[in-house]
Amino acid sequence: MRTLKYQFQQSTTTYHLGADLAQLGDFVDPARTVLVVDENVDKHHGHKLANWRKLVIPDGEDCKTWEVLEQIINGLVELEADRKTMLIGIGGGMLTDMSGFAASIYMRGIPFAFVPTTLLAQVDASIGGKNGISHGVHKNMLGIIRQPEFILFDYTLPATMPAEEWHNGFAEIIKYACILDEELFNYLEQHRDKAMERDVEVLQFLVERSVELKTQIVLEDEFETGSRRWLNFGHTLGHAVEKIEHIAHGQAVAIGMVAAAKISEKVNGFPSEQTNRLMRLINDYQLPVTLTSDKEKVFDIFRLDKKREKDFIHFVLLDSIGKAVTKPVPLDELKQLLQEL
Repeated sequence: MRTLKYQFQQSTTTYHLGADLAQLGDFVDPARTVLVVDENVDKHHGHKLANWRKLVIPDGEDCKTWEVLEQIINGLVELEADRKTMLIGIGGGMLTDMSGFAASIYMRGIPFAFVPTTLLAQVDASIGGKNGISHGVHKNMLGIIRQPEFILFDYTLPATMPAEEWHNGFAEIIKYACILDEELFNYLEQHRDKAMERDVEVLQFLVERSVELKTQIVLEDEFETGSRRWLNFGHTLGHAVEKIEHIAHGQAVAIGMVAAAKISEKVNGFPSEQTNRLMRLINDYQLPVTLTSDKEKVFDIFRLDKKREKDFIHFVLLDSIGKAVTKPVPLDELKQLLQEL
């Protein structure tokens, strides 16, 4: 196990890399802790958490709602949680987002931590302090940026994921490679077979490199006024597709990245052969590349995107593989580009 500490603007977060879920009691007092887990985590790992106070909530992105948030709050009240109680979210990205938000508003804020159990949550959702819920068709519309006290990374937990969910996690890793690290892109191309076979050594490298890259960006721009916007590569369109089609986050982001690369060709001079290279990599990791959603519906969701400012959207484009840039794209131009995809 490797322990790293990072000082953010308002707090310190400790990463326990390569730890074991069974070690959770080494990092926090069970008597002063409440766990929030989803149904799948409880099914696969509940036996490891038998002696903890635990709230079990429904699984799935469609459960990222006020109603489920209220279940968590009601559970904390019933357990008489106070301002010193630690809330720990154990699950995928939906679960960590929800539990972090609940902890941030309960009694004006209690401490919290995460144990991400999916590949996508380990490389992305649990890192950076973005916590929240969706509202109607608008993903993550309500939320807060607040950092967890610690994150425990157990590399054995994603092994229980179904194949489709395993593939979804690679969308975010591919995103980091596109915006920050061409060497990571090369690694993904060269180690596809071992990654698909869930090789633990390859998984450890990919998780730790992804964690390092995202944390560097968050440290530079915690509250998303500059470079942190790059982390939205593929997400502006991806979030719209996710809501319209009710598909997994990773699948939607994969479609969004290809669309963003094609827009980058027209707006930024991104080479078309690099778009083709990205499409091959996404295909290799068994993720979709084609936008089939109703483009008018996609645009309607665009118009209320959090990255909108007046009549343009701060859209993340590529200069080259490994180098992102954010440009304000007028909504009317974006609508035309969308129709041309």
